[in-house]
Amino acid sequence: MATVHQIRTILARRTPVTTDPARFPGHKHAAVALLLRDHAGVTELFYLLRASHDADPWSGDIGFPGGHIDATDSSPRAAAERETCEEIGLDLSEAEHLGQLDDIAGAHLPVIVSCFVYHLPIAVDMVLNHEVVETFWVPLTHLTDIRRHVMTEVRFREETLLRPGIDLLGPGRRVLWGITYRLTSQFLHLIGHRLPETPIP
Repeated sequence: MATVHQIRTILARRTPVTTDPARFPGHKHAAVALLLRDHAGVTELFYLLRASHDADPWSGDIGFPGGHIDATDSSPRAAAERETCEEIGLDLSEAEHLGQLDDIAGAHLPVIVSCFVYHLPIAVDMVLNHEVVETFWVPLTHLTDIRRHVMTEVRFREETLLRPGIDLLGPGRRVLWGITYRLTSQFLHLIGHRLPETPIP
């Protein structure tokens, strides 16, 4: 599995494909942070479980910290850092920014998502706000373990969708799917691993 040093090198050598939101009228622009740490020699990714809320299209889902870009944000990266601080109390100015993934568009929601990758060199305490109910770190080996790869039925608005996902939390719990699955898949592809792709109609 890739080390943080190898991931740093891979991201430094590439230029991310970014999307101009002006080309997609009606689309919102969001930004998230993919956080990495080295835990006892094992590279891990950070995920959170969002609180259930009727007005939130990602209600109850597993995701990365982040959210919509505000007019006061100087850049998508600044928005990702602001949202991360608001949601989990983590100041990313003390983390190492490794690079950016390619922007992706929502398959069912009119949104463009930018994802920025950070390395946390030391253990940090997190303070969760009302939008987050749980956080956890996942070893890269769990993400690539085919025994955890599932096709799952998810309810999106009034529709039932069959989508690939990763079982991170065990039976009866939410699985990783959707936009965060696609960003995770893109990240793993960059470091030499492929996940089943989400079908986009």
